[in-house]
Order: sequence, then structure tokens, then C-alpha cells
Amino acid sequence: MDITIAMIKELREATAAGMGACKEALQASNGDMKEAVKYLREKGLAVAAKRVDKESKEGIIAAAVAADGKSMALAEVNCETDFVAKTDAYKEFCAKAAQVALEGKDVAETLKDDYQMLLTKTGENVKIRRTERYQLEGTGVLSSYIHMGGKIGVLVELSTPCEKCAASAELAEAAHMVCLQIAANAPKYVKPEDVPQAEIDAELEIKLNALKEQKGKLPPEQALAGIKKGMAAKFCTQICLLKQEYVANGDLTVEKYLEGVSKACGGAPIEVKRFARLQLGA
Repeated sequence: MDITIAMIKELREATAAGMGACKEALQASNGDMKEAVKYLREKGLAVAAKRVDKESKEGIIAAAVAADGKSMALAEVNCETDFVAKTDAYKEFCAKAAQVALEGKDVAETLKDDYQMLLTKTGENVKIRRTERYQLEGTGVLSSYIHMGGKIGVLVELSTPCEKCAASAELAEAAHMVCLQIAANAPKYVKPEDVPQAEIDAELEIKLNALKEQKGKLPPEQALAGIKKGMAAKFCTQICLLKQEYVANGDLTVEKYLEGVSKACGGAPIEVKRFARLQLGA
């Protein structure tokens, strides 16, 4: 059986053993995860192995921001219970994980000693699930936001060709408000052009089947084209950030809100370059 990097990473996250040891264990067990854990335990390399069968759905998403604001990072660390997630030791580890991610380092490798100590203290299956790091690209601003005490974490980058606008309080506030929008409404894409056609087609198939079930048959083809177009547009307003209703003012879309910020900054165009949204356990 071929041993993939994903398999090695999963075993490493579950046991805190080294990459080489995880690969060896998977090879010895023909890719069987439980047998690989047993193999590592027998060699004394898997402190967390006794908890590998426990689900880790609680935890914290932590953020770290560089002093100059030009790089930011998120780190999601999972555990089994909310009780452990609220302890000082756990919060401290999560903060360290975000800082290490900010520095562009491998969190599991850099914090392996801290990780082992945390496992001993908590007795739970703790997993360093994922990280996200943004470095400002060009002229613009970064913003980060942690929602619900670490249940949701957001990063966003706004870009503009105007250096004065990039340094303005207006753009910083806009980036923060866009973070709030993303946390609340969970968009998947920035704009409709980013949505894969296959995803739109799949959604239309569901909607048309429901329409057929309701009406008994579909409308004539000449009317169907317009119906499909309307359905696709509505779908994009739900999953595309710029087309969503702006949470702070329902009379605006996010796109219209940013156009207003652009005017306040002297007319310089403002673009949502990218965003990341991590939700605990999702």
C-alpha cells in the first residue's frame, strides 16, 4: 500500500511522533491507522495514542499579528472537551501555535515539547488541525478577527493602488467590517466569477428538481433559461462575499459598502484580494 503524506500527517497529529517514525509505523502496519498507533506505542513514541479514538471537536482558533501588521496567522487546535479549551495552559499553547504559524514555521515540529506537555496535563487527544498565514501582497491592508471566543477565525486582505488610502483609518475599518461580515455570513467566494460552473450546475439541478416536484413539470425551455439565470444569481448572492447583504446596513451589499469607502478615500479602487474563514471543527 502506498503511504501518502496525508496519512503520515494524520498519524503525526494524533500521536506527536516524528515524520520518519510515522512513515515507518504506517509501512509496518500496511497503512492501518490503529495498528500504526499501536506500533508507535510499543516503541514508546506515541504519547497521545491512547486517546486517538476520541473525537476532538472542541478547541480554539487563535490569531497572531506581526508588529507592522503586514502578516497575520490563524491556528486551529482541537481537543475533546470545552473544559480543557478554557484552561490557561491550553489557551497559551494555542497562542504559541498561532505565533509559530505567523513566523512561517511548522507548528507541530516547533512546539513538539510543549505539545507533549499539554497532552500530559490534559489527558485528551489534542490535534493541531490547521493554520493559515497571510503576508501582505502589494499595497493594501490585512485584518484578522476572532469570533465567539475562538470558535471562528477570519483573515482578509484588501488591496488598493493608492498608498494614502492603504494607510488610512477608513480602509483599516473597512477591512475589520469585512472580517465581521465573513464571520457572520460564511461566504465561500469573493465574487460570482470565482464560483466553479460545476458548483452552480449542481445547485441548479437541485433547485430545478424541487421545482419539478412542486409543479409536476418544468416550464417551457424559453422560460427556463430566465429561471436558471435568476436561480444562479440568487445562489451567488448567498455564497459570494461582494454580493451578500452587508450585515451592518441591509440596504447595501458588501460591494456597495466598499464603493462608499472608496469614495471616502478619494476614489481609489478597493478590492477584496482574498479571505480565509476557519470554523472550529468544520
